[in-house]
Amino acid sequence: MRCDWARYNQLMQKYHDEEWGVPVHNDQLLFEHLILDVFQAGLSWQTILNKREQFREAFDEFSIEKIAAYNNKKIDELTKNPGIIRNYQKIEAAVANAKCVLEIQQEFGSFATYIWQFTGGTTIHNHFEKLTDLPANSSQSDAMSRDLRKRGFKFTGSTICYAFMQAVGMFNDHLTSCFRYELILNLSN
Repeated sequence: MRCDWARYNQLMQKYHDEEWGVPVHNDQLLFEHLILDVFQAGLSWQTILNKREQFREAFDEFSIEKIAAYNNKKIDELTKNPGIIRNYQKIEAAVANAKCVLEIQQEFGSFATYIWQFTGGTTIHNHFEKLTDLPANSSQSDAMSRDLRKRGFKFTGSTICYAFMQAVGMFNDHLTSCFRYELILNLSN
């Protein structure tokens, strides 16, 4: 059995079965997830997954350094790209957030070291039995959101931070009946 949200669509199933909740410690992959969650704000995750490859192409494979160097011409070019979400504020946020990640890497050595501090460097394993039990945020996502915003990050409210934390394995929010729950539990021990 898998989590309810991933049962009815092949792309969502693949994401659920192979990626969602697996602990990520690679800065570029963490950044990719953060940017995709920024673009998801107000939209469905399905919409973002459908455009993920176009996002990778448009955003230079989510190279933090390249995105941090984007100028107004590149931002305008992205707002005309039909393969991605063409929201000017979210595109600007991706650039601003890339610059902030570079600063964090200088301060902490890596984005992963910084980001994982909000769960004490480990995965928090929740024990939810049904989809309606899953929260939209937590004290950890509240703390992450506050600190990210203080550092200049954009579109990083607590709900976006919580979705990010679920995606990169900081929370194991697979339902306890889901075949992935025990696998993630074993991966993070």
